[in-house]
Amino acid sequence: MHRRPPAALLPAALAFGLFAAAAGAEAPADKPVPKPAPAATQAADTAPMPEGISHFTLPNGLETVVIEDHRAPVVVQMVWYKIGAADEMPGKSGIAHYLEHLMFKGTDKLEPGELSKTVTANGGRDNAFTSYDYTAYFQRIASDRLPLIMEMEADRMANLQIGEDDWQAERQVVLEERAQRTDSDPGALFREERNAVQFYNHPYGRPIIGWRDEMMGLTREDAIAWYDAHYSPNEAVLILAGDVTPEQARELAETYYGPIPAKGEAEPRLRPQEPPQRSPRRIQMEDPRVSQPTLIRSYLTTERNPGDQTRAAALTVLAELLGGSMQTSVLGRKLALTGDAIWVNAYYDGLSVDPTTFSLSMVPADDLDTDKAEAALDKALAEFLKTGPDAADLERVKTRIRAAQVYARDSAQGRAYDYGQGLATGLSVQDVNDWPEILAAVTAEDVHAAARDLLDSKATVTGWLLPQPPQEQAGAGKTPAKAPADAASDAAAPATTPASNEVKG
Repeated sequence: MHRRPPAALLPAALAFGLFAAAAGAEAPADKPVPKPAPAATQAADTAPMPEGISHFTLPNGLETVVIEDHRAPVVVQMVWYKIGAADEMPGKSGIAHYLEHLMFKGTDKLEPGELSKTVTANGGRDNAFTSYDYTAYFQRIASDRLPLIMEMEADRMANLQIGEDDWQAERQVVLEERAQRTDSDPGALFREERNAVQFYNHPYGRPIIGWRDEMMGLTREDAIAWYDAHYSPNEAVLILAGDVTPEQARELAETYYGPIPAKGEAEPRLRPQEPPQRSPRRIQMEDPRVSQPTLIRSYLTTERNPGDQTRAAALTVLAELLGGSMQTSVLGRKLALTGDAIWVNAYYDGLSVDPTTFSLSMVPADDLDTDKAEAALDKALAEFLKTGPDAADLERVKTRIRAAQVYARDSAQGRAYDYGQGLATGLSVQDVNDWPEILAAVTAEDVHAAARDLLDSKATVTGWLLPQPPQEQAGAGKTPAKAPADAASDAAAPATTPASNEVKG
């Protein structure tokens, strides 16, 4: 079983994309639109880099970032493929995650499971995870073992073998994973329903792990075709972080990854786009396992675009202002501290290939019905739109954001994740470098304008997850909602917190 990726070290509004990546667009539904390449890509090798960061691209197209950190003799290798669940063909949902599992089944040189066993035997750990927009693999190990893990990772990039005895057994594993993580969890099922309503046409509307009936039909041939089409050095990003120099990194990358030929030209990521949403949408789901009503409202909005991250930065700050704290945020003060809610949250996930979502969540007090709870939320938002952000609150939030970023980037593994996820979702290295300064430059006017555009939008989905009425339960036992293990809030959140946009192992 593959282990979990590093937990995000930021508050809810700043997590490295570990919550729901729902996205849409304003392009015509019948005309897929590729995301433009970052403007800085051609000059990336010569652009000024922060101290300790270097960047180069091999002749076969493998983009590489090296992050020096010599405080401990440890190194992290991450390989990010720019392909995920949103790139799957209709009817083949789950193939990206299924292939992630099969990548541990060996090569001509490696027996099934040998890579993970070798990493563990050498005192390290490894992992893999799948998103809508990428699939990533990593190892953390002593720096003198870096050549070993680079050789093994390069081997499976080029020489994966999927045996006749492997594919059916692994398909059953991912089906059981879906049963445990989704089908048995009302919060996860609710997220699936909300995403499907949010995205009528865009593939962000289907689950990363896949729809069960389509997963059951996945074959060895499907997995091989996916691997052959997308697992290529020119569709990947290599991140090396820790006790390694740029010279060592380049030499090793050229030795192990350099001989792997690109499988043709990297194709633009053509996806069906979401047509304009002209009216708000609503969904209500009842489940006997739910003990507390939960409201989630999500808004379609922009992602972090290459070369233009100003609006995304304002939305990041807005999320922290509205719901980053139960005690000091706007919704915390107006709903939680007044007794109207027992939990509130705001979350914006800006790291995605296509337009994304901004979500507001609320668990109302026991004596507040759904209509009154929704009215209380609307009133709090209307008051914020009228007054705009308080200057002291804005500075406090920006200080907290800066502190969280410093803490997160103090870890070589956290920085590797930061650059890997950014590049895998279409940003340039320069975009990742510039992000802290762009956030620091956000003004009250920026936040107020972003809030007006967002909260006045009709592109919303308002969803309620409710306990099933007693007369309909037929004796079913009711259990409290389960808090997700990777929730990045300062308190345990209900299962209806916006979901991780990564499926781990």
